[in-house]
Amino acid sequence: MSESDFPPVPATFEFLIFSLKMQAEVRLGLLSVPGESDAGPDLGAARHAIDILAMLAEKTRGNLTIEEQRLVENSLTELRFRFVQVSEKVRKPAESASHTPDAPQENSGESKPAESGSESGKSETAEE
Repeated sequence: MSESDFPPVPATFEFLIFSLKMQAEVRLGLLSVPGESDAGPDLGAARHAIDILAMLAEKTRGNLTIEEQRLVENSLTELRFRFVQVSEKVRKPAESASHTPDAPQENSGESKPAESGSESGKSETAEE
């Protein structure tokens, strides 16, 4: 079937949100696009799509129907949760590859400051 056999998708706010959500899911590696190679997650591109969606949420605050507001909020919540999941999944193999079997046990404790990122800083703050 050619592209001309399909009617054009109506330009709606919901379609825009679904498009951004799907773009983020593809970049997170949660969905695959036929014909494209699976290069793994692209966290930078996924973060960009999520940030655009968050900017839209901020700029349209107070101007959306309840259904549109829920769609945006639910999409952002789900994408942020999945972003953290994929980030941790990507980070774990990298951490295990950086640890050598010959390294003394004491050195593994010293490497914690290098691992601390914004996520670990947030969790320390939350525990206090």
